[in-house]
Amino acid sequence: MPHINLLAWREASRKEAQKQFITLLFLVIVLAFGSMFGISMFYGAMKDGQNVRNSFLTSEIAILNKRIAEIKDLDRKKESLQQRMRLIEELQSNRNLGTQIMDEVAKIVPSGVYLTSLIRKDRALQIVGKSESHNRVSAMLRKLEESFLFENPVMQVIEVDEQEYRLLNDFNLRFSVKPYEQIDEAKR
Repeated sequence: MPHINLLAWREASRKEAQKQFITLLFLVIVLAFGSMFGISMFYGAMKDGQNVRNSFLTSEIAILNKRIAEIKDLDRKKESLQQRMRLIEELQSNRNLGTQIMDEVAKIVPSGVYLTSLIRKDRALQIVGKSESHNRVSAMLRKLEESFLFENPVMQVIEVDEQEYRLLNDFNLRFSVKPYEQIDEAKR
């Protein structure tokens, strides 16, 4: 039988397979690096896009914060103006209050009751006086309770003079003036 040398062919086949393996390995490495580079570029582009959106939102938030600060400043100015208006309205409404108080006190005090002092502090009033009897002071208290201008009458002291005559009783009475809104409603 003839002797055929197949070693050269096997060696050539091995070299060809090795060459194909190296080429395939190189292609796999290039594809792996290419896909990694592509994925990296894709995520980088997404990250850059998100950064652009974040910077846009940050700038818009800064603009809105400025507007909020302006609105708060306007609210403070509005509240200040409303407070001034309320004060002016209150001063306007209380302009004749002293006259109304004296007029109403004159209507409430019955005969036989004599006032020695009338002290006013803000809305609180204190009357110190003398009366001929307890009944007259009681009548004055009832009129105070029915008054459109006064509220919360409280008798603090009523005592008989220790003198022999005992004609007059000393009394001390506190009450307050109703708020303007209640007075305005009572007049209607």
